Amino acid sequence: MPNLILVRHGQSEWNLEKRFTGWVDVDLTGQGKLEACKSGEDIRELKINIDYFFSSLQLRAINTLKLIQDTLRDPKEPIRAWQLNERHYGALTGLNKDEMKKKLGEDKIYEFRRAWDIKPDPLSRNNPYHPLNIETYKKIPKEKIPDTESLKDTYERVIEYYSSDIQNKLLENKNIVISAHGNSIRALCKFLFKLDNKRIALLEIPTGNPLLINLNSRQEVTECRYLNKDRARDLLIF
Repeated sequence: MPNLILVRHGQSEWNLEKRFTGWVDVDLTGQGKLEACKSGEDIRELKINIDYFFSSLQLRAINTLKLIQDTLRDPKEPIRAWQLNERHYGALTGLNKDEMKKKLGEDKIYEFRRAWDIKPDPLSRNNPYHPLNIETYKKIPKEKIPDTESLKDTYERVIEYYSSDIQNKLLENKNIVISAHGNSIRALCKFLFKLDNKRIALLEIPTGNPLLINLNSRQEVTECRYLNKDRARDLLIF
């Protein structure tokens, strides 16, 4: 039975500043690096061999995975995919969440953050935070780069990639670690846990706490748990 381990990157610089980050390529804080190393320690305690490591194309997920692999002393070449990137927050990108709650109201910000198919206004393509203006994304086809996204948009790109490049490896009983983001992991959990569009709004993904998922031959979840019980969240599945 394969093990799928999902890790939201450790605390990032903009997590600390309470800013909408999305596709802006910020790094980990000191605490985030510690969370990543602890994730590696928790995974090491499972005493399983990891066959594949995946991450998004974003620095905070890449460096989280690097610290995990360093802790595991596993030098395998990771696979990086932009499809695992965080959700694009459009015109909210770079803005402070608390300030926007005061400006737009808590209900509106909650709707932008949690609604299934509502997206913020698009980010201007002239904005320095737009992915078109960030070196990390220069190799992505321009027509694939969003100006804004809903969770539904994020779900579609994440699950298309999961179905084409990851699921077949799990069917071969390979153990996989994916280092990604709050919303790309929520998208995966919606798919794997078969959560409806309302329940997915309730799912919280903590930073730097590996989520272990066991799947049977029909790709059904048979068990799932956070490796760090002290920082676990309700998975809404059982």
